[in-house]
Amino acid sequence: MDLARYFNEHRGTGVLATADATGRVNTAIYSRPHVFADKSLGLIMRDRLSRKNIHENPHAGYLFREEGEGYHGLRLWLKMLDESDDAERIAELSRRKKPYSGEESEGKYLVRFAIEKGFVLIGGEELEL
Repeated sequence: MDLARYFNEHRGTGVLATADATGRVNTAIYSRPHVFADKSLGLIMRDRLSRKNIHENPHAGYLFREEGEGYHGLRLWLKMLDESDDAERIAELSRRKKPYSGEESEGKYLVRFAIEKGFVLIGGEELEL
């Protein structure tokens, strides 16, 4: 599956699941990820609980449910590779140009993940990435 093409062609809702060092889980709504040439995924993150968690525990899960009827989408097992606070690169990648109220002063980070495995949204069918 070509993830760059998939995320360019499909709209929907993304959920990132992270856990802290003790295993306490957090979920948060995230936009479609950016897919880079090396097949890593990038998410633009604020300095909040999800980012704190991946610094304690680099493993995360990303679930994407496509818009429309039924349950179509995918689930990805991720592992954090690195992060950058390069404001120019983050601005270039940002799809949403206007911040939500209160976000103007918060820092942004481009966090890259390796994809360890991928699955269809419903069931155990593994995706070839």
